[in-house]
Amino acid sequence: MIQFRSKHFLSKKTYLTLMLSSLVIFNSCTLLNVNLTPTVSALKEKQVYGEGSNKILLVDIQGTISTGSSRSPLGSIVETGMPAKFREIIEKAEDDDDIKGLILRINSPGGTVTASDLIYHELKEFKERSNIKVYAVVMDLAASGGYYVAMAADKIIAHPTSITGSIGVIALKPTVNGLMDKLGVGVDVVKSVDKKDFMAPWRPFTDEERRLFQETIDGFHQRFVEIIAENRAELSIDQVKKLADGRIFDSQKSLENNLIDGIGYLDDAIDSIQKDLGLETMSVITYFRPGNYKNNIYSSFNKTTNINLFNMKLSPSLDFNPVFLYLWAP
Repeated sequence: MIQFRSKHFLSKKTYLTLMLSSLVIFNSCTLLNVNLTPTVSALKEKQVYGEGSNKILLVDIQGTISTGSSRSPLGSIVETGMPAKFREIIEKAEDDDDIKGLILRINSPGGTVTASDLIYHELKEFKERSNIKVYAVVMDLAASGGYYVAMAADKIIAHPTSITGSIGVIALKPTVNGLMDKLGVGVDVVKSVDKKDFMAPWRPFTDEERRLFQETIDGFHQRFVEIIAENRAELSIDQVKKLADGRIFDSQKSLENNLIDGIGYLDDAIDSIQKDLGLETMSVITYFRPGNYKNNIYSSFNKTTNINLFNMKLSPSLDFNPVFLYLWAP
């Protein structure tokens, strides 16, 4: 038994607090388990629109698209990365035979090349396995990687004030050699081959290194162009190339250039998918984590994920890893 010795009697509140703390410490011997940090809960279903047993699943692609997870101040994961969460959503949806369609609600400037491609891939595989139609609805923004993800949809509808486009790739390499010279700081490098440190911030690219890096960027850009041409029947490779110079488009220009299929609101997309599927009644559902509030089709849980363009870590060992981005970065 734990004894507390003091010149003064412990208050009832203090005593209960200390007893609870001791139970947490020895929770392997008790039935009490207290979580000091938030944990990731399983997804739950919430109906947000309509009625009936036929369901349309509403899925958010919001904020910067990244594989990174969100953590609490104490380091525990409170939300998985976007591709991981998307995979979880897809697996849950496939277990529900009442789901007849899926609406992607996109509000994203894009993100990393790989994260954008993973979500696109998951959607395409889901469509192939389930034969379920996918609609994309652009809210404020579906630029770069956000538009890349939309390529998996059977139809894309943008709000009258939406922005799409920014088709292209960007990666940044910081250079601090000038600052290091002023501070009298240098870096000694021992390497097995001459290009091993070509992304290092303490020296600029050589002409050959810049050419090699450009080839990588061009490869990712070509993939983006091919993905659009593959999924937008009205556009040829050459037509896409003319549009894929990084510029953005408002909804009317997007429609004129066959980047989207229509202009309307989320309600219009819901009515359209109901008509296309021939459903007399249907309910729109979404998945959420317990503790998050969602009461209608415009509610959103997702937090914006920030990506450090330079991926710098201010630690004794500087880490300047390159990040390849399908991202609108004005």
